[in-house]
Amino acid sequence: MTSHPDLRDSRLVYGGMGLGGGWDTEPYTAAHIGQAEAAVEAALAVGITAFDFADIYRHGKSEAVFGEVLARTPGLRERIVLQTKCGIRLPDGDRSGHYDLRGSSIVQRVEESLTRLRTDVLDVLLLHRPDPLADPRDVAQALDSLHRQGLVRQFGVSNMGAAQIEQLQRHLGLPLAANQLEMSLGRRDWVESGVLLNTPAAGGYEFPVGTLEYCAAHRIQLQAWGSLAQGRFTGPDPGPAGALVAELAERKGTTPETILLWWLRRHPAGIVPVIGTSRPERIHACRDAQLPPDLGHEEWYALWIAARGKPLP
Repeated sequence: MTSHPDLRDSRLVYGGMGLGGGWDTEPYTAAHIGQAEAAVEAALAVGITAFDFADIYRHGKSEAVFGEVLARTPGLRERIVLQTKCGIRLPDGDRSGHYDLRGSSIVQRVEESLTRLRTDVLDVLLLHRPDPLADPRDVAQALDSLHRQGLVRQFGVSNMGAAQIEQLQRHLGLPLAANQLEMSLGRRDWVESGVLLNTPAAGGYEFPVGTLEYCAAHRIQLQAWGSLAQGRFTGPDPGPAGALVAELAERKGTTPETILLWWLRRHPAGIVPVIGTSRPERIHACRDAQLPPDLGHEEWYALWIAARGKPLP
């Protein structure tokens, strides 16, 4: 009997934000379900077993179409890690968009996600963004309750720094499993902020120094959303950094997408890229990214400097 996959074993995560149709309340269609099936099939084919969603993606339709795929594919649920997020409320009529990590709201959002995903349990729940009004004791009580009820197996956060994570962890009985942050060759705050410390340029970077180190020390998986930089280095006008990405890909017999993901995975913090495209051909292009990163020390730096467009300090 095959054991249920563990999030800690994931080298890549498939992000389902692009599934389910438009960012509106129009119903999803059979074509949207077909698109989701094709994306999931491609992700499984390249060895991805972790799938990431959020209750707000496409106004809930991303979760819903994935739930349709699960219902149509016997045995799939037992083969994957299913992760979703809550904590952002989209604008609705006169109500502005805001963040809501009240315990009662978290519980309600989880129940709604379980219904859309057509599953009895989430493997991982991430708190999507920090809520300045959240009481960490109230949040922790809600998470502990969801775990005791068997509705959520593990918890994590998204877009949070070390101090915010530590504050929540002090009140939570379970260790936090993941922190999802925007990290890519295009969005480099996570690496720039540390290197530029004690330089005049440091003020231009808001990423909280020490977050990567904190997560690594506490075995909190770092997940990189936006890992392919929205096609910035692989599109029709990739610039000097994209040209270097293509050159390295050709030299190593792989794809530009793999080079971008290897650049993240080469970092010793153990970064796990989230692949957000819905195009099967681009998902297949990430196949080699599961392998140990074939990037030397100087190659890694060459990519970074090319993306910066100027030398390191």
